[in-house]
Amino acid sequence: MKTIMFAAIAAVATAGGAAAQDVTLRLHHFLSAEAPVQTGLLEPWAAAVEEQSGGRIDVEIYPAMQLGGKPPQLFDQARDGIVDVAWTLLGYTPGRFPIAEVFELPFMAGTAAETTNALQRFQAKYLADELSSVHPLVLHAPAAYKIHTRDKAVASLGDLGGLKIRAPSRPMTDGLNALGATAVGMPVPEVPQALTTGVIDGAVVPWEVFGSLRIETMAKDHTEFGEENGGMATSVMALVMNRAVYEGLPDDLKAVVDANSGAALAEIAGRVLDEAEATERQKALDAGGTVHLVPEADVAAWVEATRPVVNAWVAAMEGAGHDGATMLEDARAMLNAAGGS
Repeated sequence: MKTIMFAAIAAVATAGGAAAQDVTLRLHHFLSAEAPVQTGLLEPWAAAVEEQSGGRIDVEIYPAMQLGGKPPQLFDQARDGIVDVAWTLLGYTPGRFPIAEVFELPFMAGTAAETTNALQRFQAKYLADELSSVHPLVLHAPAAYKIHTRDKAVASLGDLGGLKIRAPSRPMTDGLNALGATAVGMPVPEVPQALTTGVIDGAVVPWEVFGSLRIETMAKDHTEFGEENGGMATSVMALVMNRAVYEGLPDDLKAVVDANSGAALAEIAGRVLDEAEATERQKALDAGGTVHLVPEADVAAWVEATRPVVNAWVAAMEGAGHDGATMLEDARAMLNAAGGS
C-alpha cells in the first residue's frame, strides 16, 4: 500500500514493481494524509487487501484530491473509472442520494459506531438503487456533528441568529436555516480558509477532522447537545469502487475485497472515528477551547424548530413514490437498536 504524494506520481507510475501485482487500485479522497479516515480506515483496508491477496492487489492512496477535481466529483470519478476507489460524502452532491439523506436529517445520529451500524441495515433494505452505479465497499458516518464558532459562543438556540455556519449537506443546510442561522454549503477542506477570512462564523463538523485541518486554532467555542460529545446531525460517508473494476476481478480477488467490505469494514470505521472524536475533542480543549453544552431539557426546542425539515424529507419521499414515513421510522428504529438517539 502506498500513499502517493502528487509530485511523486510519475516516478511511482514508472517503478519496476508494478508487474508483481495483478491489480493496482487507485484510491482517491479529499482529506489530508494525516486524517483519521486515512490512517485509521483507508490505510488498514489497503494493507489487509494487499496482504490477503498475496500481493496480487496493490493499493495506491491519493489524499487531498491529488488526482484532480473537487470533492463533490469523487463519487463520479469512481463511477466513471477515472479512479478505481473513492472515499467521499454522499451529501456533497445535494439531491443525488435522497433516500440516504434520512441519516443527515437534524438529530438523526449517535456515535460513529451507532450510526454506522444502523446504516448497514438501512443500506441493505433501501439503498441498492441509489448505489447501483458503483460497487459499495462501506457506508459509514462520523459521530454527530457539533457547532464550532470563531467569535461568538452558541450556548442556546437564540445565539445562532444571523451567524453564517458551514453545512456539508442539504438537510443540514435546511436545518441550520430553520434554527435561525445562515447556512453556507462547502466541503470540509474549505472550512479553515473560510473561518480565517470571515466568510463563515462557524462550522458544523465532527471533532475528528480538527487535527488534520487545525480548526482548533480558528474556532474556540464548541457546542454539544444533551450530553458530552452529543451532536445535531451527521453525514453519510461512502467508500465505493468502480463496478467494472470489481466485476473484472478474478473470483479469489473478489473474495478478498468482499471480506474487507460491508459489516467488517463498518465496525472498523465506527471504532476509528469514535476514538478520533475523543482524541481531537481533548486536543481542542487543551488548545484553550470552551465547550458549551445545550442541556437535555433545551434540546427539544432545537428538535421542534427543525421538524419542518424532517417533514419535508418525508413529503419528498412520498412524492417520489416511496413510503417516507416508514423509511424514517425504520431509520430511527435502527439507530435506537444500535444505541443511538
